Amino acid sequence: MSAAALSAAATLAHAQAAPESPSNTTTLAPVTVTATKRSEPLQKVPVAVSVISAQDLERSGSNNVQSLVTLVPELTFKPALSSKDETLTVRGVGTNSTSPGVEPSVSTVVDGVVYARPGQATLDLLDVDHVEILRGPQGTLFGKNATAGVVNIVTQDPSKTPVGFVDTQIYQGGEQRVSAGVSGTILPGLLTGSFTALYGRYDGNVTNVHNSEEINGYNHKGFRAKFVLTPTQDIKATFIADYMYAHDSYASGVIGEATSPLFATALSPVVPSLQNRTVNYPYGPAEKDTNWGLSAQVDWNIGRGFTLTSISAYRQWLNTQYTDEAFVPTIYTAIPGENDRGYVGFTQLSQELRLTSPKGGFFDYVAGLYLQHTQDDENYNRAEVSCLSSTLPSVAPGLTPCAAGASTFAPTTGDAVFDTFTNSLAAYGEGTFHITPRLRAILGARVTHDEVGYNFSRTSTSGVAVPGINPSFASSGFTDANGLSGRAGLQFDLTNDAMIYATYSHGYKGPAIDTFFNMQQRDTAALKPEESNSYEIGIKAQTPDHRYTANLALYDAHYENYQANFFDTVAGQVVTRLINAGSVVTRGVELDLGTRPVRGLTLNGGLALTDAHVEQFACPSGAQASCNVNGTRLPFAPTFKANVSADYRHPLPFGPELELYANYFWQAREQFSLPATATTEEGAYGIMNASVALNFDSGWRIALIGKNLLNKSYVAAMANGTGYVAIAVPRDASRYFGVQLRKDFF
Repeated sequence: MSAAALSAAATLAHAQAAPESPSNTTTLAPVTVTATKRSEPLQKVPVAVSVISAQDLERSGSNNVQSLVTLVPELTFKPALSSKDETLTVRGVGTNSTSPGVEPSVSTVVDGVVYARPGQATLDLLDVDHVEILRGPQGTLFGKNATAGVVNIVTQDPSKTPVGFVDTQIYQGGEQRVSAGVSGTILPGLLTGSFTALYGRYDGNVTNVHNSEEINGYNHKGFRAKFVLTPTQDIKATFIADYMYAHDSYASGVIGEATSPLFATALSPVVPSLQNRTVNYPYGPAEKDTNWGLSAQVDWNIGRGFTLTSISAYRQWLNTQYTDEAFVPTIYTAIPGENDRGYVGFTQLSQELRLTSPKGGFFDYVAGLYLQHTQDDENYNRAEVSCLSSTLPSVAPGLTPCAAGASTFAPTTGDAVFDTFTNSLAAYGEGTFHITPRLRAILGARVTHDEVGYNFSRTSTSGVAVPGINPSFASSGFTDANGLSGRAGLQFDLTNDAMIYATYSHGYKGPAIDTFFNMQQRDTAALKPEESNSYEIGIKAQTPDHRYTANLALYDAHYENYQANFFDTVAGQVVTRLINAGSVVTRGVELDLGTRPVRGLTLNGGLALTDAHVEQFACPSGAQASCNVNGTRLPFAPTFKANVSADYRHPLPFGPELELYANYFWQAREQFSLPATATTEEGAYGIMNASVALNFDSGWRIALIGKNLLNKSYVAAMANGTGYVAIAVPRDASRYFGVQLRKDFF
């Protein structure tokens, strides 16, 4: 299952039961996880997993999955122009692709339901109980295979007693977030329910000088409803409905560097730099995202300690994006104008059936069947206008503006309509042999059958390739494959409070097809399945008084037929191609520490040393001869990341509890491109966040929150374009403050 190093919680807190207040004890709160499909103490589970509780999310101001990277050193987030192209990487491994025909290397699971595409899970976290980040190949216990890791999000169960809350947060920059929820018993002894709603908005931190509007913001609203039915003491049925709508104003063309002097002149008054926070668009790029789903989970105690679990789910995801690829409002003879419109309609159905044996005997196990079907329908339109000649005077040598009546234009329109479907059927299981009271053997396996098919048609008004648009092309195809993955290991209790384990895992990710707007004949061949062999040894230990915890591990993973994006040139424009990049290696060391040295104070820290690089690159057909990148570090894989947090609570004489929280995150330089280039590498940086709050017995909470207190300017991604380097500006690219006012009703 896991080939990764072990880790304690990124912020050690009780993930399921309410922790005892740090002001009343010097003992670290126990952490319970469901990573093995059972509720077990984190320190007893031979799995590399970090846990972040709801309290930690609140204190750190983490509102979405991408914000988890400051709490978990092994996790990295790759932003994009649209949520459909965003993804997570674990230990340097992740699938960075815009194609719908490839599954993610890092799987996201919410309340037992696997989200088939990363973009479905990049919106707001709502009503979360805790988040588990499992590192390394997963598959012998989870419904869907994942070669790099799993982000397992568990939401709160409804309360039996009536409770509710209203939470308001206001930040600089025109950002407001309001959430409210109620929970309690609907039918005594039979039905409980909860309902939580969210509204959030943010103006943005990038200025469009064309119309003086702020962009790079968001407008989100949604809800989650959860009902738990217990008709008998042996049956628990959980029904969930969730909905989230987003309308974001993406800043797709913030230029960090102009590699062409002509392009730099055309950008004026925008000045390219890594600190640039301005664009010059005739209209603002935007994205609309609708994500909703229904699920039903039935847990049935069938007798003698055996539990049969069924999880049925339906999800739908709609995404529309509007992108300006020219980045300047004027068309020049040397710089064409271009804009894109894209639509995604994605549907998935999944069914999981799982049997869990009782514990306490010589052998216990979890076994299951999993079925998933997805259907992706896309329509992508690109309009490109070149100026062949102009009678207007040049503004610089070689840079002549164009306008109607004074210029000769050559417009080209390309329209691609394509659909992709996938089917995945798997049988999996993992068992533990209790050889002695202290020694256990772990053995798990998974058999998977994957199918991927597509239909593609692109029409172009030009019979030849123009920058950004290939000629008309149509194709269809289908591929399938069978895969075997598994896990084997030993676990030994050194003492009651120290455990050592060693595991070997074989990971598998199904075949893929690179279906995208500029698809051509060379892209029709299916990619081979991605497979990995991973080794891990580690130790989880805590002192007998549970005041100190230290977890250390070493891991070594080798990936074959690694599915990755590779930058190439099509018709004079830089594009990305999904390829089998050959073999890559990721190895490293992880250390997590936690302590409660005195009453009221909790300290946690984690670090990750990661060496993730290309071992043997496979140059794709048609690529330049210089494409060999053997030895190059993988994108989004800094060699060192670390975080440390401090949480101090102390009751004040006049009644409320004082809460002080601070978190510092630091990472080494990071490369964003494959192949690596000097223009897409960012230097090392550190981010500090902090908050101070008063918690009242009456349920009121008042907090002042500070983000990026050291005011460190940084970017979340860099990408080479034709004549420029574009950067992604994160929300906390500069210092800002906010206040929180929350009322809990008991």
